[in-house]
Amino acid sequence: MKRRELMRLLGGAAAALPLASRAQQKAVPVIGYLSVSSPGPSASFLAAFRQGLSETGYVEGQNVAIEYRWAEGSYDRLPDLAADLVGRKVDLIATSGGAPALAAKSATSTIPIVFNVGDPVELGLVASLARPGGNLTGVSLLISEMMPKRLELLSELVPQAKVIALLMNPSAPNVERTIRDVQEAARVKGVHLHILKAGTDDEIDAQFATLVQRQAGALVVSTDPFFTSRRERLVALASRHAVPAMYYWREFPLAGGLISYGPSLSDAHRRIGTYTGKILKGAKPADLPVQQSTTFELVINLKTAKTLGLTVPQSIVARADEVIE
Repeated sequence: MKRRELMRLLGGAAAALPLASRAQQKAVPVIGYLSVSSPGPSASFLAAFRQGLSETGYVEGQNVAIEYRWAEGSYDRLPDLAADLVGRKVDLIATSGGAPALAAKSATSTIPIVFNVGDPVELGLVASLARPGGNLTGVSLLISEMMPKRLELLSELVPQAKVIALLMNPSAPNVERTIRDVQEAARVKGVHLHILKAGTDDEIDAQFATLVQRQAGALVVSTDPFFTSRRERLVALASRHAVPAMYYWREFPLAGGLISYGPSLSDAHRRIGTYTGKILKGAKPADLPVQQSTTFELVINLKTAKTLGLTVPQSIVARADEVIE
């Protein structure tokens, strides 16, 4: 080969290198988002998640892509949805709720997972809050610890209710612990507790009929992504049957529900968004401590209280973070 031809070939190869490098730089990371809920009811939470991402410099459609997987309320779909995300070789899986986090953990031990759950140590997701270890980290919402407080607040709001129902999703993690904690709170308050279980729309309807038959004077709705995605339905049924109901996110009173007490789910989604961004930039989940919720909200809808014929004690109004009139 002549020297001139050799130099031309070498020059062409060198010129191609920057092009290949630029092509690699254009490839954007892909986040898998796994939820037991549905897109519509999750819109505000996704907005908060994207806000957290943007705080670390990532904008969906510009320098990051998101693959969404929705179980539409069916917990048994989560393992296949998680496996699908792993098969697509996403760079990270963000989850909402304990069951999606557990499904993701079972599907991969290498892809980073960011969650927002109740107690991640009790669920076996992390070794400890300070040192998660492994490929998972996220936000702890202290969900189970707040269930007894919700019953106490509801009993204070509706003191005439001597029978209170607890609506649970039997597929949710920590069902037995939640029932045990709320039963103890009911015993302390001197009220009788009925346990109602529903994991489908038809079962929700049926359990409201059962609630009326058992003459329950009030209802506590247990924290669950499926119930969150059905908040309009739950609020409508509580209104139709004139049942004072206690919920866990502020989105329920905003939709017409009576009262809620719990951490800010939007704040939790923003936080998992920022953790997602940090991990995409190179941080390791094992080195990021699990954050605990610090924002708790007591929200009451006075218009709904009036419709139910309830006089809200000033002690509750004074403690409320938001009053809807």
